[in-house]
Amino acid sequence: MAMKLHEFQSKALLSARGIGVPEGRVALTAAEARAAAEVLCVAKIAVKSQILAGGRGLAGGVQLVSTPEQAGVAAASMLGRTLVTEQTGPAGSRVNRVLIEAAVHPVRSLYLSLSIDIASAEIMVLAGAEGSEDIEKRLQSGETRLERISMGTGDALAEDVAINLAKRIGLGSSDLQSTFAQLLDQLRRIFVELDATLLEINPLAVTEQGGFVAVDAKMIIDDNALFRHPELVALRDEHDDDAVELVAQNRQLNYLRMDGNIGLAVNGAGLGLATLDMVYAAKGKPANFMDIRTTATSLDVAHGFTLLLNNPAVRSILVNVHGGGMQPCDTIADGLGIAMRRTGRTCPVIVRLAGNNAEYARFRFANFGCKVIDCPDMWTAVTRATSAAQSNGERP
Repeated sequence: MAMKLHEFQSKALLSARGIGVPEGRVALTAAEARAAAEVLCVAKIAVKSQILAGGRGLAGGVQLVSTPEQAGVAAASMLGRTLVTEQTGPAGSRVNRVLIEAAVHPVRSLYLSLSIDIASAEIMVLAGAEGSEDIEKRLQSGETRLERISMGTGDALAEDVAINLAKRIGLGSSDLQSTFAQLLDQLRRIFVELDATLLEINPLAVTEQGGFVAVDAKMIIDDNALFRHPELVALRDEHDDDAVELVAQNRQLNYLRMDGNIGLAVNGAGLGLATLDMVYAAKGKPANFMDIRTTATSLDVAHGFTLLLNNPAVRSILVNVHGGGMQPCDTIADGLGIAMRRTGRTCPVIVRLAGNNAEYARFRFANFGCKVIDCPDMWTAVTRATSAAQSNGERP
């Protein structure tokens, strides 16, 4: 699971590495927000809710004020509340802290991001002549466009390539183009150093002095590389991270919530992706992706199935496992049996078992009193799970 960083954390990392950011402080209370604004002593103050999702400004999560008193009032209206944006979904995200910073008055606002292009495994740069909170909508409507270049694996970036990109986004003066090229090279180094998968600055302000300031910043760090960055591990905010996915990760489960009604449990990422494809082909809608790691115990598996059974959207559960190596099929069966006893919930459970201890797993299902629908192949299991979900949870 990727580790998302808050805006204030991303800016701190950027600032420590020479990137310009607005002066600011984090506040946990309205009183702290007022005190932070007094220290800033500026004419315009930005009060910004800190959640791990975009679209805050459009949802009232960013306010511009003129006095410390107003900053305190604005913070009070945000802290402890649930902010709903297009990216949070209807459940929203609780605001536990706000960032109080000096408002920036740019000559121009740009868009700039670095990310990993999965197809080529190269660092992709996207840059736009206009940065804004509603950049996605503006792109869809054709109001703006993004220019794209590749940095390869990030070892170096030719200056002429960066300057050409600066020209394509409308930076006219040679001095500004050169400064932009230097900024882009700095960001490249930061991206590689921190093992980031996303570094987005939107908007990137062009100042009257011909410099650049990251008005907003978002970073995502590759979880698989955190062993190289113990200093970053402490930045993870477990209150704001998807709590379900985070707990599942600690239980040897790769879990991702989705918006369907078929609970999925598989052992193996490849098998899981194939199962997802088949569910969609059968016109079904997965409620989750759950890959049970080979190191998971029956109690870990039980935790995973408890997540599925406690999800009211789940109308059927599809178990598609191939026992082998360290994880035989009966470990999965025991986990499901424990979870069903814990929750007391009954819903159609469709299983397809193959490999090590498949027959014994069927015996374990019977011992637990689990009334599962045993299918001989993947497609039969998928179609029956889809049918059960579409029948409002009735056995197919």
